[in-house]
Amino acid sequence: MSIVLKADSNIADYIYVLKPRETSLILIISTCSALVAAATINGVFPVKDFMLTLTAIALGSAGANGLTNYLDRNVDALMKRTCNRVLPAGRIQPAEKALALTIILIIAGLMMAWFLSPICFFIGLIGILASAIWRKTISCTFFGIIAGSAPILIGWYAITKQPFIDTLPVLLFCMIACWTPMHVWTLMIADRRDYESAGLHYFPLSFKDDTVIKMLAVLSIALSVFAVLVYFLTGKFHWLYLSVSVVLSLIMIVASLRLLFNPTSMNAWTVYKFSAFPYLGIIFTVMAIDAWLI
Repeated sequence: MSIVLKADSNIADYIYVLKPRETSLILIISTCSALVAAATINGVFPVKDFMLTLTAIALGSAGANGLTNYLDRNVDALMKRTCNRVLPAGRIQPAEKALALTIILIIAGLMMAWFLSPICFFIGLIGILASAIWRKTISCTFFGIIAGSAPILIGWYAITKQPFIDTLPVLLFCMIACWTPMHVWTLMIADRRDYESAGLHYFPLSFKDDTVIKMLAVLSIALSVFAVLVYFLTGKFHWLYLSVSVVLSLIMIVASLRLLFNPTSMNAWTVYKFSAFPYLGIIFTVMAIDAWLI
């Protein structure tokens, strides 16, 4: 299977298939996880392992995101929000050319993960499988948690080389476990009609909005608790991380409560947008800065 660029497709189309914004967020938080891990081993910075880790995560995440784009292309074609994406719009023909690219990236990422450690390889493999199976079903949120936490755990274990479970990666996993449904469900609430018009009726679309919004409010509190516990339970961070995590968490809780008391699509969209880089990206970035500079 060859990948040939034709007049009706270009390099930008292949890049967009890999979801560059989502891949960038994954790379940012996994980079921060690796930096924090490096700070825990007596402040020694393993340049070779760090660069190999970032390359493996970037390739694997881009490939996994491209794979989900390929698998969702038929459903995406039925939704207003996604019908103009590269594959539903038919800008790459046949779509299998994009699939070939994603498979190459996934294999390359997993090979690099194997060179880092077998633990990183198996975490990456599980994450990719989780991102690919049971798409657009009630199980997708659960598997999204696994897929979303895999790059963070790879960043940690690739640097520390520790086979055992530590408090910090457990807390980071718990943050992703709370963050993923918040990020996904708020989008689904904001675009409920678009999802339903495409024939999608799985949870949370199968529940009334007010029930799901109550769950989101609880999740926002749980996410905030885990974010602050990173400071209190690990002993690795200082005032900078604590202050930023508290401020961001309060904003997240306020936004979720605003949605609770005024359940509009706009308020759901606000929580969705804030939960991405403004919350997750900044809190992980500050975590890395705090671990090294203070």
